[in-house]
Amino acid sequence: MKKNVGCVDRGVRLIVAAIFVGLYFSGAVAGTLGVILLVLALVFTLTAFISFCPLYTILGFSTCGKGSCGSSCHSGDKAEAAPAEEEKSEE
Repeated sequence: MKKNVGCVDRGVRLIVAAIFVGLYFSGAVAGTLGVILLVLALVFTLTAFISFCPLYTILGFSTCGKGSCGSSCHSGDKAEAAPAEEEKSEE
């Protein structure tokens, strides 16, 4: 899984999830809408923690850019790409 959720996006997802949970447990939202908000809160929390959103993959979208959170979201990918670049420079 390639990360496609940046730091700001993760923070927003966690805040929105907390708001949804708060609305449900305060009684402001109940019934079917309340259950839907709880499910969305779970999805937002999960995608925030794993930094991957399947919907973003389908849409070809990513909020994970260079310099995000002080480092690239794809730092693991860079480590894999480095040897290939070294081989090219040796030729």
